[in-house]
This record gives sequence, C-alpha cells and structure tokens, in this order.
Amino acid sequence: MYCDYLLTPIGWLEISADEIGITGVYFVETQTKMSAPNQWIEQAKDELLAYFERKRKHFDVPLHILNGTSFQRKCWDALLTIPYGKTRSYYEEACIIGNPKAVRAVGGANHHNPISIIIPCHRVIAKNGTLCGYGGGVLRKEFLLQLEAGDEE
Repeated sequence: MYCDYLLTPIGWLEISADEIGITGVYFVETQTKMSAPNQWIEQAKDELLAYFERKRKHFDVPLHILNGTSFQRKCWDALLTIPYGKTRSYYEEACIIGNPKAVRAVGGANHHNPISIIIPCHRVIAKNGTLCGYGGGVLRKEFLLQLEAGDEE
C-alpha cells in the first residue's frame, strides 16, 4: 500500500493507493504515515491540484475501492454520475439507485465514501436545498460547492 499527503485550500488530504488505483482520499489534521507515493498517487495529486485551481472538472485517475457493501458501492457509483457544479438530493440519489425509501441509508453510505472529492459526495444536499452532513465537515462541503459553482471566496 502506498500513501502520500496533499495540502489543499481546505486542509490536508491523505491519499492512498495500491498497484491498481486510488484506494482512499481522506481529510486529515496531520501527516501520520511515512510518505510512499506511487504513480496513481502522483496522478491524483496533480488532478486534485488542477481541480482546486478550477482547471479540472473530472478525474481520470483509476480508483480501486477495497471495501464497502454492495449498497454502499451502488451509492458511490451513483455519486460519480453527478456532474461538476451540480447537486443532487439524498432522495434523488436514493431514487437513482432504485430505493426511494433509503434516504438515510444513502446518507450513511455517502458518509463512508473512501475517496473524498474524486467520488463527489459533497454534491449531495438535503431535499430542501440545505447543506447537511459531510464527512469532511459542512464548511469544506460549502467550499467545494462554491469552487465548482465558480464563486469567489
């Protein structure tokens, strides 16, 4: 397993990968592991930097999700269909995966998304349009949505 860190405008990201692709992107407060990057981490860092500079709207780095139930994976796949700069409600995501009554479960699955930003769970909002819940914190969610909307800080 490989690991490295990237300082972004909203804090440190810990990026992990294996030989197949990116396995994790998490917000962290400090660097706790020895850096050992590989080609996928370097590609992810380049793509994430371009994203934060508003020069990239989608990611090409391969992903390799190691864990997750079939329900979680279905939710994470649905997240990948939300276009840059757009949002979707938890209810809409539940409908897309074919289970409109699973709104809370969708929120739980999104909270366990192992690859922040690249799998854009920050694009999911409450049905009434409010920002609610985000593993990285609502302030980071707001920043990412404003970044994608083109709003200046």
